[in-house]
Amino acid sequence: MEFTFTIIYLVIIATIIEINTILFTITGIKRPVSRFQVISLMTGTGFTTGESELILGHPFRRRLGIFLILFGAFSFAVIISSLSSILSNDVLTPKVLYIEGALLLIFFLLKLPFFQKISADKFEEESEESFKIDELPVNQILLTNEADCLLEIKIDEESSYIRKSVNECIHEDEDILVLFLMRGELRIRKKLTHCKIQAGDRLLVYGDKQLIEEKFRGEIEKAEKETS
Repeated sequence: MEFTFTIIYLVIIATIIEINTILFTITGIKRPVSRFQVISLMTGTGFTTGESELILGHPFRRRLGIFLILFGAFSFAVIISSLSSILSNDVLTPKVLYIEGALLLIFFLLKLPFFQKISADKFEEESEESFKIDELPVNQILLTNEADCLLEIKIDEESSYIRKSVNECIHEDEDILVLFLMRGELRIRKKLTHCKIQAGDRLLVYGDKQLIEEKFRGEIEKAEKETS
């Protein structure tokens, strides 16, 4: 009985991993990243800083994360205790089979394309109506179109923009907005348009992707070479 219960419980864990992977995917995270994050959250092994922002920056993903952390802690206790006689007596195998059946039903429903579309629309609507704008991820606020782009531009000593003001670099009729300029630890927003650009500055620009890539082609290419 204990061995059967253990097998069923492991299947439940696997099913919950797949269900939450689909839910994370519906909210906009790529499937491989979703599965890795789900397993990381459930096992409490931690996850990378960059990808953790995808979870922390979205209200519904945070809820899923809380559930996975709590369920993972409980599951760890169950597995380590080897399903002691007290646990095996309290939780009967037939009842666990019913739970697994319900989870499998949810899993197969979530696999259906039309159900995923309905769920995605509902999550997006809920995020827009129930949460403040500062609780939503950047891509959901600013990057709503394929042509939108948010990029950090690093200015080096060879840049043609050195000693020019932001106004001189970006004209009013161009679909580019400089959100702020980073100079060391200093973040400049006040009177930004008249600020003279210096080597080592970093510009956070937002606007048309093609136009940004054309205007800052040299800076972008150099940054890519440094990271490759």
